Amino acid sequence: MKAITITEDNHLVWQQTSNPLENTPLQSHQVAIDVKATAVNRADLMQRKGVYPAPPGASDILGLECAGVISAIGTEVKSWQVGDKVCALLAGGGYAETVVCAASHVLPMPKDFSFVQAAAIPEVFATAWLNIFMEGNLQPKETVLIHAGASGVGTAAIQLCRHFAHCCFVTVGSDEKLAFCRELGATQAVNRHNDDFQQHIKSWTDGKGVDVILDPVGGDYFEKNIRSLNTDGRLIMIGIMGGRKSTVDLGRLLVKRLRVMGSTLRSRDDDYKSQIISQLTQQVWPLFDSGELKPIIEQQFPISEAEAAFALIASNTTTGKVILSLE
Repeated sequence: MKAITITEDNHLVWQQTSNPLENTPLQSHQVAIDVKATAVNRADLMQRKGVYPAPPGASDILGLECAGVISAIGTEVKSWQVGDKVCALLAGGGYAETVVCAASHVLPMPKDFSFVQAAAIPEVFATAWLNIFMEGNLQPKETVLIHAGASGVGTAAIQLCRHFAHCCFVTVGSDEKLAFCRELGATQAVNRHNDDFQQHIKSWTDGKGVDVILDPVGGDYFEKNIRSLNTDGRLIMIGIMGGRKSTVDLGRLLVKRLRVMGSTLRSRDDDYKSQIISQLTQQVWPLFDSGELKPIIEQQFPISEAEAAFALIASNTTTGKVILSLE
């Protein structure tokens, strides 16, 4: 099969490599998928740099999600059949013609979706659901602040908050992204280059603060996040794009009974990922069939042009997902 290989001089090349089924038989709980489309995530950029290796036992090939057709099933798999059109959450291996994963990490391709559209949803909606609704334990009428609101995860989180009737505030990097997020369902939005989000949150919430913050930035956002939380608020850190270090007034954590959580999706064990997929199947996936939720796609590239796709993500100018098509 062909897959994206990272060469010694750090280029991305679409070339022949070994098929995952050649040397390792399909396990009883697994399925094999003929990949038709995959997506670029920032974790892929980090893995390429050598700072975010695949978890033990996962494929070293890039790619954390895919859409395609099931080509083989394990002996204990009852929920899928060969020929089913699906999308899947992966720990790695999506940038290849064939990928193997647990059957419980697979989702049906939504009605009337193309493979490109389906490849845009597993990672970001799983991340948004896990961190806001499971880790953040978002309750009825509680409010949310989402940083990087125009990102893949951000656009998924906005739509979920809109559907479940939560006020959703976002920070973005341009006025164009600000307008887009408002159209998508954000209650309010602020351009981080022009305004201090902390002051806006204070104004928008009548001084109370928000209940949950989803932050992929870190750095000097940390202290402002703490100041922007309501009593009993929860800060979920999912990235450190703004830096690894910050300062914090510990007294605020105590007085306001705040909780700070670090969260990654890729390294969670199979059982926990299966729980996430189960909740998505029941509570989120029907909303794609009904049209309530939709994938947000900036651009698609042939997988042979992965270099260009990576450069686009690194530019921080995208809204939604960047897709690699194998068709």
